[in-house]
Amino acid sequence: MKSTNNKSFNELSLKKDKEMVFDIHQKEKVHAKKSKNITHTVIDLFAGCGGLSLGLYQAGWEGLFAIEKNAFAFETLKFNLIDNKKHFQWPEWLPQTEHDINEVLEKYPKQLRALRGKVDLVAGGPPCQGFSMAGKRVEDDVRNQLVFSYIKFIDLVQPKMILFENVKGFTYAFDKGKSASSENEPYSHKVIRGLGDLGYNVKPHVIDFSEYGVPQRRKRFILVGIRKELGAPDGFEDLLKANRDSFLAQKGLKSINTLQDAISDLLRSNGEVSSPDRKGFYSGIYGKKKLTAYQKLMRGDYPQMHEIADSHSFAKHKQEKITCYKRLLAEYPKRGKRIDGEAREQWGIKQRGITILDPNVVSPTITGSPDDYLHYSEPRIMTVRECARIQSFPDWYEIKKKYTTGGKMRKLEVPRYTQIGNAIPPLFAELAGKVLLNMLRYGTDAV
Repeated sequence: MKSTNNKSFNELSLKKDKEMVFDIHQKEKVHAKKSKNITHTVIDLFAGCGGLSLGLYQAGWEGLFAIEKNAFAFETLKFNLIDNKKHFQWPEWLPQTEHDINEVLEKYPKQLRALRGKVDLVAGGPPCQGFSMAGKRVEDDVRNQLVFSYIKFIDLVQPKMILFENVKGFTYAFDKGKSASSENEPYSHKVIRGLGDLGYNVKPHVIDFSEYGVPQRRKRFILVGIRKELGAPDGFEDLLKANRDSFLAQKGLKSINTLQDAISDLLRSNGEVSSPDRKGFYSGIYGKKKLTAYQKLMRGDYPQMHEIADSHSFAKHKQEKITCYKRLLAEYPKRGKRIDGEAREQWGIKQRGITILDPNVVSPTITGSPDDYLHYSEPRIMTVRECARIQSFPDWYEIKKKYTTGGKMRKLEVPRYTQIGNAIPPLFAELAGKVLLNMLRYGTDAV
């Protein structure tokens, strides 16, 4: 792989003059003319169903391979990005299937070391469930230890850049009832220190994706790293903000997109037919009313080939639950706030809690639990496709395998709802990918 940047990143100074303002689209045109055959490579770790890989693909990165342990999630990534979009130049030494990162580290250390100097970016972050503030925050969750597998992978491959993502809770220490110490320091500190020891300058951020066109209030820990000899990534978030409006405008989007902007064309009242991929269930058909800009972007050409939106199968609710939902929609005074505790009992809610969605604002954080949210105008929970829209997955991106799971299988299976709930919004990933590409090409200080 050839390098396109002969100058040291640190030689490029911050420019405030209007004519020198860093512009993603202008830089892309210039680069395309100068270097048609040059590609920039990325490996996606803990890839899930492919939200981050999709965004990086749309930004112009070339995938080498992705590591994802769960067969369900990998099936979705494989269908869309390996088989359909040919995003990855998959190496012959790595079977094209799901993998545990620790098994890859154990079986292929020689092949991973051979990638040194050939990988521009390693993206992705370990599973977040043990750190999530929305969950139980289990310190002993074995998945928490995967951060050290991540660091070992970086040590073997030594990419030029790193894009690490996790939940905001990753930045908090587990409460042990005593003052902070090395024993209960946040895992974010451990990762920052570990990457620093490997020769990377790193910059942590907590970013709300709703500020970047995603119709969802979703705050995430984002860590950007770059090899010390190449510079420092301090300007990453400034570059995101500087290019946000032009990036979204090019897609016809507003900077803030509401829940209604995202899914109002997917109402059950549009009509329904037997689900093609879920026996005994019904799926919704596309609405024919005027579309929002966000809906046009997400739908693309997909409805021209498919009357039914992918993964848009409605849950089967018992009549008791439908009655409860209708009453909530008609009488409950608040939207967007979780109903639990005494209020849950007063309103006849049998599940642990639920939030009535507000169509006029961005959605709360989409989770892997389908029962968390009540549709804003219909007495039902959200469909997988509606959740995917809120996460900014385009409709052509088809979600595979089971819709839901339960019992003991929750520890083994990652059904469609969970795949989407665990994902990074591709819309944000695309902007981040464009910023990282231009930092790589023109220097970390280019604004």
